Amino acid sequence: MQSAEVPVVPPAVETTRWVAVASLLGLIVLSLAWELWLPERPSPWVLKVLPLCVPVAGLLKRRMYTYRWVSLLVWPYFMEGIVRWNEGLPAMLEVALTVALFAACAVHVRLRLKNAAS
Repeated sequence: MQSAEVPVVPPAVETTRWVAVASLLGLIVLSLAWELWLPERPSPWVLKVLPLCVPVAGLLKRRMYTYRWVSLLVWPYFMEGIVRWNEGLPAMLEVALTVALFAACAVHVRLRLKNAAS
């Protein structure tokens, strides 16, 4: 009986994975807070959180395809943060989280492709 070998994941790949997951979860929490608790009354725009919830499982399961399309999913949230920049800290946090998520996904994909080739 053979034991299943666990593939060794380089630390840089794991770091980008956790930065991507943390940024995505931070973006979800920020969006919920911004639309439900920060304004005087809850906004129906809270539904913008739903597309962000879809890729969480794929990121946690290390699915390469998820990392690729999440890097495209973040741009409308980046644009929202830029448009609402005058609203202060929530907008700045949204921009920072989207840039971190995009960068982590892009670097993660690049590192995994590089490691697969070698």
